[in-house]
Amino acid sequence: MTPDPEIHDREERLEREEINERTAPSGKIVYEAIFQEGEEELARNSSALAWSGFAAGLSMGFSFLAVGLLERFLPDASWSPLIGALGISLGFLIVVLGRQQLFTENTLTVMLPMLRHRDRHTLGNVLRLWLVVLVANVVGALCFALVLARTQVVDTLVYTTLRDAAFQAASPSFAVAFVRAIFAGWLIALMVWLLPYAETARVAVIVILTYVIGLAHLSHVIVSTVEQGFLLFTGEISVGVFLAHSFVPSLLGNIVGGVALVAALNHAQVVSGET
Repeated sequence: MTPDPEIHDREERLEREEINERTAPSGKIVYEAIFQEGEEELARNSSALAWSGFAAGLSMGFSFLAVGLLERFLPDASWSPLIGALGISLGFLIVVLGRQQLFTENTLTVMLPMLRHRDRHTLGNVLRLWLVVLVANVVGALCFALVLARTQVVDTLVYTTLRDAAFQAASPSFAVAFVRAIFAGWLIALMVWLLPYAETARVAVIVILTYVIGLAHLSHVIVSTVEQGFLLFTGEISVGVFLAHSFVPSLLGNIVGGVALVAALNHAQVVSGET
């Protein structure tokens, strides 16, 4: 009996669809998904970016608070930091799943349109977005730190644990903070690169990569702003120390890690594959 050509074609089509579903997306597909997201972000007006960035700065404060709460109730054991470092993931989960604007994410997404277009208009738009989001993130983070430092929102024991956690996360010098920040920016940009096709594993991707940042005390500019802002508002560090040992090196390092090590390299591999 001769097989029906229509049935045969339908079976082949279903097989191809199943193969496509089980095949990991190519680098070019991931690139295009992030590129499109970057274009959409650059099209947003400054007011919308500012409010979203402010919300993200506040949300990142929960990373610091969660670390303090976990460390407060964990026993004094050698394995305790392995659990306490999980707290840093909370703020990132809120920001990423809530689609809030975080500066270190934008070091990757909006750079892809910049690297492709390479014109003054796109450069100006990227700088506008970076400035608005960074300022809004910092203001939100400092507001959260101020409330923790100057009010009784947490009990005395948690307050003391937060203080200890902030001192533990502090970098001893500009150079150390800068290098740590490169790795943090690298990991956050890799997280953004992995998320478009992570599907049901999105939470796991966010938690695993940000957990490494917390465990290794890598410098993320907004998390560090909350941590060191807390010490600034308690009067235990000066503005100069805050800027030189935390904010400036973290900012520069995150940009290097996100732009040079992820955005530029992944852009290069996709462009090279097209030539």
